[in-house]
Amino acid sequence: MSGEARVVAFECLRMSDVDRVGGKNASLGEMIGQLAGAGIRVPGGFATTAAAFREFLAHDRLGERIEARLAALDVDDVATLVRTGAEIRGWVAQAPLPPGLEADLRAAYEELDASSPGASYAVRSSATAEDLPDASFAGQQETFLNINGIDNIIHAIREVFASLWNDRAIAYRVHQGYAHAGVALSAGVQRMVRSDLGAAGVLFTLDTESGFDQVVFITSSYGLGETVVQGAVNPDEFTVSKRTLDAGRGAILRKTVGTKAVKMVFADGRSAGRSTATVAVPEADRTRFSIGDDEVVELARAAVAIERHYGRPMDVEWGRDGSDGKLYILQARPETVKSRETGAELRRYRLKGASTVLASGRAIGQKIGQGVVRLVKSAAEMDRVRAGDVLVTDMTDPDWEPVMKRAAAIVTNRGGRTCHAAIIARELGIPAVVGCGDATRTLAEGAEVTVSCAEGDTGHVYAGRLEVEIADVALDRMPPCPTKIMMNVGNPELAFAFRRLPNEGVGLARLEFIISRNVGIHPKALLEYATLPADLKAQIAPRIAAYGDPVEFYVAKIAEGVATIAAAFWPKKVIVRLSDFKSNEYGNLVGGQRYEPHEENPMLGFRGASRYLASSFYDCFALECRAMKRVRDEMKLTNVELMVPFVRTLAEARGVNELLAKNGLKRGENGLRVIMMCELPSNAVLADRVLEHFDGFSIGSNDMTQLTLGVDRDAGGAIASTFDERDDAVKAMLAMAIEACQRKGSYVGICGQGPSDHPDLAQWLVDRRIESMSLNPDTVVETWLDLAKRAGSSRPEPAPG
Repeated sequence: MSGEARVVAFECLRMSDVDRVGGKNASLGEMIGQLAGAGIRVPGGFATTAAAFREFLAHDRLGERIEARLAALDVDDVATLVRTGAEIRGWVAQAPLPPGLEADLRAAYEELDASSPGASYAVRSSATAEDLPDASFAGQQETFLNINGIDNIIHAIREVFASLWNDRAIAYRVHQGYAHAGVALSAGVQRMVRSDLGAAGVLFTLDTESGFDQVVFITSSYGLGETVVQGAVNPDEFTVSKRTLDAGRGAILRKTVGTKAVKMVFADGRSAGRSTATVAVPEADRTRFSIGDDEVVELARAAVAIERHYGRPMDVEWGRDGSDGKLYILQARPETVKSRETGAELRRYRLKGASTVLASGRAIGQKIGQGVVRLVKSAAEMDRVRAGDVLVTDMTDPDWEPVMKRAAAIVTNRGGRTCHAAIIARELGIPAVVGCGDATRTLAEGAEVTVSCAEGDTGHVYAGRLEVEIADVALDRMPPCPTKIMMNVGNPELAFAFRRLPNEGVGLARLEFIISRNVGIHPKALLEYATLPADLKAQIAPRIAAYGDPVEFYVAKIAEGVATIAAAFWPKKVIVRLSDFKSNEYGNLVGGQRYEPHEENPMLGFRGASRYLASSFYDCFALECRAMKRVRDEMKLTNVELMVPFVRTLAEARGVNELLAKNGLKRGENGLRVIMMCELPSNAVLADRVLEHFDGFSIGSNDMTQLTLGVDRDAGGAIASTFDERDDAVKAMLAMAIEACQRKGSYVGICGQGPSDHPDLAQWLVDRRIESMSLNPDTVVETWLDLAKRAGSSRPEPAPG
């Protein structure tokens, strides 16, 4: 061998050494040398070089034997690929190291052991073509944890070298156009963090499903991080706003507690393959978050510092040492899927039918796939999967990559959004629903199903082949629109995706949708939790366990939902309508039947401002106010404005403003605007006087039509056709409201269903110079283009594909 080093300490490496030690090890050295001042802790170690690897292959002409064996291999013949890979790995694992390389490894270990006597080590691969910006080799080579002593480390290094010929790695190189001989392997030997006594996980410096780059997405579970990476657990999840990191805990937009059923810990054996064990997590720990809010924020700050240093979105593995309580960065590599999307065109999938939901889990991607269920228990059955099948299994191993690309969709019992299966599914552009828990039991072999990841964070598997609508939007070729188009957003899980549609913000975020999805429990039941009957308390307890206090659960989950929408659309306005549940809808929440009256016509009953002002509901409304104040003041999302629904009288208009002020939401303070939903004829008739108490109107065309024409909005039969927002009487009411706002210089928009359903009504509103129209997301583009065309602009060219 030439004078080039075989083994190099991490602290001597920089990103300029990628060709010597691969992206992963070069990045460790870069962070140790350049980011320690930013508070980034990276455990030390050393790496073998590409030159050492090539010396190993040249020793006894091992490399020539391997190349000859691969020359005629068809990687799409899975059975032959499996046999060939196993044969080559056997050769490599048994080959002796060249004497010079072994001597250098022993010297490097001796120096490392002197500073950390008795420490255990992780031995990981770092391919010289791995973790480059245009290729994700993540997880394709082996990792060995809790390795102790130089003899065991040398054995693990040989196993790492052998893993360059894993089935998935061989196939991946062929499909990506990498020559086998052009990829060298570096083994990184890194001091282990005792996350077996703490927690670990993966984070991304963008949202993994939508590509939204203003958040950090963090997963966490107890024990070593391999369970998260492998998909063996459903981890906790946290989404943190980059913009408001200075707000500390207030930067956490939302968090979800995972089941975390198992954890990986150190075992007594310290050699490769016998160094770790997977054990059950105690029930009490499963319902709690595995890391605290302060640690979430510290990780997010570290993530932003790493991203800023590298100048691109990053994928980072981290661990919390249970001995010293500190957080450490274990790996950092470029994110290679969402960051490569141009953003100029948007393809949206939408289900047009409905059927029985057979399984649900975490949605990976935003597509919809359909096919025949293929239940696969192990890698030995991979040949059964045909092109277009839906692959269903307990947990996909990255070894399955050659067969995963055949699938129309992937469904697993276990795993989270950062596991290998999820990463590979995103890279292949295949929808996946992971962490279903029972998919292998509820999905039948040979059954036709539709796998939808287009409905938010939760993915669903539906019985049968449902009709699917696919729409392509050329975002960079939208013509000017004659009015502001805003959106109605009720599901926070879709906010990051919806933000890509052309828009001027959110004209209607329905708080009752957030309460129903995020909370699902009547607020009174949480306020009176201590005195509830045992059966009801048992029903509520698992939902609130991670938050400790039942009232804090209610406030936090509302704040998380609103904050997610507000952060997605920042700095554009997000108008949040305070809860407008009717008594029957509140009654459907857990515990609701204890507190809600029976009303023959809830649409005209105990709702809106009347409910807020009622002494029986005051403490419940106060919780809503506390959540809104948290979003605006603590989370720094001052783009949130409030909207009061169903205000019947001037006395209610005055009273609700006084009530908001009493709860810390005074109109005008900290830039707060309070809008009223103009949806009763009385609102339009007395518009000038009502506007003395509000900063403007957002017209609710549904209730306005119902109450003007005296026809139930849900009516069927002979009078169904009478419900029409375009009726002259309804238009007269709308005109009165619009003109009153214009006289006073107040905001006026519309957020009802009318403009979404009727293009001619949308044009009528434009002609009346309405300030904005808030539409359902699926009608935004068509309404925008229709209004632009009517205004004389040309429709853009359709997007390719």
